[in-house]
Amino acid sequence: MLRYCIHSIRKNMNDKLYSITELAEEFDITPRAIRFYETKSLLSPQRAGATRVYNYRDRARLMLVLRGKRLGFSLEDIKEYIDLYDAERSGADQLAHLMLVGRRRISELEQQLEDVQTTLGELRKIESEAADALREKGIDPEKALANIKAKLMPETV
Repeated sequence: MLRYCIHSIRKNMNDKLYSITELAEEFDITPRAIRFYETKSLLSPQRAGATRVYNYRDRARLMLVLRGKRLGFSLEDIKEYIDLYDAERSGADQLAHLMLVGRRRISELEQQLEDVQTTLGELRKIESEAADALREKGIDPEKALANIKAKLMPETV
């Protein structure tokens, strides 16, 4: 029965389907995390009986969720971003709203990018100054770095 349900969904969808386990393994997350994203309306898989069946669109949405999390966005921000893809694009009001939200998000991301670039510059300057100070003491900075890594993180050396 389950095979028939999955087959009929696949036939209607005309694309690859994924189980929750397949997606969890592919993205190195737990099935529980995927179910959590469902409760937040970030994913909405079809069902074949009691089994969740994810299509290409669900997989793409999961990738966007995980990318957003990596970038430090809240789930609410991620949902708004994903909703832009699903937004009604036929009416003038919907299109104008889509532009407004898109521009706001672009502005926020540009500011974050500027902040990250500033922070990277500051960190590079600190690193360079530390390397110069080590050289002034007659110490090779790369050897000093390797030594401290070995002391602090012996399993990663």
